Amino acid sequence: MATKTDAYPDVAIPPGEYLLEEIQARSIPQRELAKRMGRPVNAVNEIINGKKAITAETALQLEGVMPEIPARFWLNLETDYRLTKALINRRATMA
Repeated sequence: MATKTDAYPDVAIPPGEYLLEEIQARSIPQRELAKRMGRPVNAVNEIINGKKAITAETALQLEGVMPEIPARFWLNLETDYRLTKALINRRATMA
């Protein structure tokens, strides 16, 4: 019998990967994105590399730079990423 958690993927993709694709498609360098967000470049780089989470404030800043992508989208990506990682870890410890 399948459980609800079986519907989640086996790979957790950090939201920073989506962010990188988006800024590359718009030809926005990380340095410029950081400037527009009012954030340090290393913070943006850490988000892109999956080392730093997208917070509500960060999501609002991203929406300010890319208004056609709502803050809720970025937060949902982050939440889904964290949940998928937790489920993968749980499966690994149960195996």
